Amino acid sequence: MPKLSNRITGIMPSGKDGWEVHFAALTRKQAGEPILMLSVGDHDFDTPEGTVDACIDALRSGKHHYIQLPGLPRLRSALAKMTEECTRTETAAEEIIVTQGGQGALFAACQATLDVGDHAIVVAPYYATYPGTIRAAGATLTEVTARPELGFAPDPKDIEAAIRPETRLLMINSPNNPTGAVYSREMIEAIADICRRHDLWLLSDEVYWTLAAGREHVSPRSLPGMKERTLVVNSLSKSHGMTGWRLGWLTAPAEVILKLINLNIVSSYGMADFISHAAVAAVEKRYGVDEIADRYKARRKIFMDALEGAENIVIRGSEGAMYVMLDVSAIEPDAETFAWALLDAEQIAALPGTSFGEAAQGHLRFSMCQEEHLLKTAAERIRRFAKNYVRRADAAE
Repeated sequence: MPKLSNRITGIMPSGKDGWEVHFAALTRKQAGEPILMLSVGDHDFDTPEGTVDACIDALRSGKHHYIQLPGLPRLRSALAKMTEECTRTETAAEEIIVTQGGQGALFAACQATLDVGDHAIVVAPYYATYPGTIRAAGATLTEVTARPELGFAPDPKDIEAAIRPETRLLMINSPNNPTGAVYSREMIEAIADICRRHDLWLLSDEVYWTLAAGREHVSPRSLPGMKERTLVVNSLSKSHGMTGWRLGWLTAPAEVILKLINLNIVSSYGMADFISHAAVAAVEKRYGVDEIADRYKARRKIFMDALEGAENIVIRGSEGAMYVMLDVSAIEPDAETFAWALLDAEQIAALPGTSFGEAAQGHLRFSMCQEEHLLKTAAERIRRFAKNYVRRADAAE
């Protein structure tokens, strides 16, 4: 077989990534074990009925054909209005391109801003695909640690110290996956100041903006001098309960969107007709948005309240999104070891923090994608497990 490209072989480094716990748990659950799956951020409920009905109507009315490459015009207009609500900044349909999920928007943004040999800065912990998406553009990256003791907020001085002559892009995510941290206005202003002074693109992943749980969501796009250098990633997956529909979008300056239409020509060739029409209904009628936000806010509170006072466990971040981050380092510094032991002893699946970068070593991410009574049961089991946990090194003495 001829040699593969360096680009494709370098996207993901070889070896373990911590997701083995999730896949092992999933296999055991499918085999009949009563595993509580708190390891993945996929809703435990279906897409709202109104969206499903709109999709069925679109299929039956012949929406089976190619559509415009940047997205259905009515959908772009609806998403522009939604972006105005998210970013509190006037937005035109020409500043929107519809993508295959939020990941498609991430990919498009990195392809638009990075060349081979360029450098990007990523605030860690991060959504698991960030590094690979940057490498797919031929660029390198530096991780800047958002410190657990600061609620997983980054120090702007650390970001500035990571800048190189070849740095072109800074990536942030608030509300954050995996930590649930919601960046303050002061933090976003400090990050924006760095980008302006060093002439950087800012990629702001705001997929969880509707799940800020009462905290102020501040988009850097709303700040002076930032609209022309900020690319906002968004998706209907979390806000509208549409994870499997693969409907995301990127908001960027109109001239950037024009160039990204060319990327669509050679990649996706646009979106599905009937899904696009369903998405119009979902966005215009806000199917599920408020209910989903309220549901996760309540679930987070129930889970965290049930863990209050748990021995040697500290809740970090966990202000928004659909996750709770637990610091278990006082019990077991190796979070992956803790996660495997928790799965075996209590039949609870969680992800080690290192699945999202070394910055989350000693932490576990728990998804709130289970019903309230199951989350309360999980918290009680975690408390019990933490109290009785014996490290291997201690047991061997």
